Amino acid sequence: MLTKRIIPCLDVKDGRVVKGMNFEGLKDVSSPVALADYYSRSGADELVFYDITASSDGRKLFTDILKETATKVFIPLTVGGGINTIDDFDRVLKCGADKVSVNSGAIRNPGLIKEAALKYGSQCVVISADVKRVDGVYRVFAKGGRENTGMEAIEWIVECVENGAGEVVLNSIDTDGVKKGFDIEMLRAVSERVDVPVIASGGAGKIEDFITLFNTLPKVDAGLAASIFHYGEVKITDLKKEMKRRGIPVREVDYGQN
Repeated sequence: MLTKRIIPCLDVKDGRVVKGMNFEGLKDVSSPVALADYYSRSGADELVFYDITASSDGRKLFTDILKETATKVFIPLTVGGGINTIDDFDRVLKCGADKVSVNSGAIRNPGLIKEAALKYGSQCVVISADVKRVDGVYRVFAKGGRENTGMEAIEWIVECVENGAGEVVLNSIDTDGVKKGFDIEMLRAVSERVDVPVIASGGAGKIEDFITLFNTLPKVDAGLAASIFHYGEVKITDLKKEMKRRGIPVREVDYGQN
């Protein structure tokens, strides 16, 4: 059985890691370079780096801080923010990313995913979907959760996977930063429709939330979180110990590191 992955997320704004609630009220946390180094040594399976205002600011992702961060990471690194063209994929991969996450760029240009998958392989292309319930319907949001596209989210995600996306990060805006558990209903709706890895994002507040996620939705491959790891509320080593104790397959950690 494949191990379940635990993935910290670095939401980066102006070169600093920030965190808010429901994609709003952002507060400064730390340096992405320092956090990347810490997580790489603390049992994280992968790391996600999002330049969260690149799309809304209409600019390219900052590469200087990304290059410095990548030098500290010895686990797979997924990078997103302001990815609008194949050149953006190329630039980010050359900075040290292993996978590239695209959201608003694919909404503007649906052909971008297919083009990137053909050039770099599906394993390199991640669709990151920011989704919120609007009048009972799952809707896709763009520009860091600021703009309702009006598109129905499940069909959009399915289309992205059919076009070549090799992984889905499902960001529930409804549960983001609330710390009351992952959005099981939304995750079930997506994982039942696609046959690529699905990463749950938004809502983790304690170890039990990850246990519930993996036991309830065995098709979900990974759990992503930010503030509970950044602020030390949950240590990845402790989380993995409990997952292993509860029979959930995890990659072994050198527990002396954290």
